Amino acid sequence: QVQLVESGGGLVQAGGSLRLSCAASGRTFSSYAMAWFRQAPGEERKFVAAISWSSGSSSYAESVKGRFTISRDNTKNTAYLWMNSLKPEDTAVYYCAAGNWPSRGSDRGMDYWGKGTLVTVSS
Repeated sequence: QVQLVESGGGLVQAGGSLRLSCAASGRTFSSYAMAWFRQAPGEERKFVAAISWSSGSSSYAESVKGRFTISRDNTKNTAYLWMNSLKPEDTAVYYCAAGNWPSRGSDRGMDYWGKGTLVTVSS
């Protein structure tokens, strides 16, 4: 069993940066791929980024490539999402998830989810 808690969300101006953290409990954190998804008001939850258990592979949605970076520290049971050059369209609740590699950005293989952290980007 893995419990995930996101933090780091908040209000930021367009062009600004934020770092989201996802703290995991449980000894098997390093066994899972980690991913970030987001859900904007009135929209479906969408894939943002993923990183393999060893940090050897990562994947990004086209909309965030070159601006966001996902990382993890298995010694701290924590995953991160570094967000730069934020845009108003990045406004959403961001969710951390753990599980199998999210092939094609699908959330079906994610076994554990956090409750989310709100990111609001003002124009």
